[in-house]
Amino acid sequence: MDETQRAFLDELLTTPSPTGYETAGQRVWIDYVSEFADEVRTDEYGNAVAVLDGGDPEIAIAGHADEIGFIVRRIDDDGFVQMGRLGGSDRTVTRGQHVTIHGEEPVSGVVGQNAIHLRDTGKEEYDEIREQRIDIGAEDGEAARELVEVGDPITFSSTIEELQGSLLAARGMDNRVGTFVAAETLRAAAEADVDATVYAVSTVQEEVGLKGAQMVGFDLDPDAAIAVDVTHATDYPDAPSDRAADVELGGGPVVSRGTTNHPVVVERVREAAEAADIDIQLEAAGIRTGTDADAFFVQRGGIPSLNVGLPNRYMHTPVEVVDTEDLTASVELLAAFTDRASEHGAFAVDI
Repeated sequence: MDETQRAFLDELLTTPSPTGYETAGQRVWIDYVSEFADEVRTDEYGNAVAVLDGGDPEIAIAGHADEIGFIVRRIDDDGFVQMGRLGGSDRTVTRGQHVTIHGEEPVSGVVGQNAIHLRDTGKEEYDEIREQRIDIGAEDGEAARELVEVGDPITFSSTIEELQGSLLAARGMDNRVGTFVAAETLRAAAEADVDATVYAVSTVQEEVGLKGAQMVGFDLDPDAAIAVDVTHATDYPDAPSDRAADVELGGGPVVSRGTTNHPVVVERVREAAEAADIDIQLEAAGIRTGTDADAFFVQRGGIPSLNVGLPNRYMHTPVEVVDTEDLTASVELLAAFTDRASEHGAFAVDI
């Protein structure tokens, strides 16, 4: 990953983009892809599509822009903010965290936690998020309401931290890394002058039901769609091996198989990986992928779709960890796939 790519990734990760409030993050993405796309367009909800015109076939590479977070649900008379969930926020990691409320101006706060001295240790239970309160330091409810209002989004205030080797930790890896890969795949395709039309897509509201992908999939109607999203890396102590595949950081992109994942698209991505000497990992999706691929594949009578996973430890926490080498390998894989796309016929299964 060169300096330009790393700067782009850092800006994506440090720009708040909670579900339903993705505008700032989408602006960062659009500014970047505009340098090499033939066209960039958005829709009414903020889905962004960058286009590289290269003829048939048409391939969409998509990540989702939104991150999990919270929303101001109520402001009590003492000036404390009660919050609700945006997406799959985890109540076990919220207490004692710094947060930012994104109103007209950012407001810093902390999610309160009783000191250990004041608790019956060994008997703790995790309060539901709606029962937890943010302390912004306001004197009372009137003062708090001058700063924030019901419906303002909230994110953790964590930063990017470089770990050993090529590992990186931050909130919102899910799924800024997917939109990063989509953008960089478009750039690589442009540099290679591929004989295909490539759409790089940054969708909204994935975390609350794949909403943006449903809109974009119907509108674009590509010949194939690949959703790039994080998947669970289980290469750490106490990882529940019965709940996820054997996926490790640094092992390369993860190609899903089963259900949503179109077998012809799977085959051609694997062929591209072999031809380009790129290591990949496999993951079974026996019911669904839980990604935008599940929305793409049922649009327009069926769009051949695939989920390519990016290994991620500690998903939906403020300390998600990825290996940047996996991101680079994913770009190389998808660029190789788009470069070979015109050599094959349609993606339909052979019956």
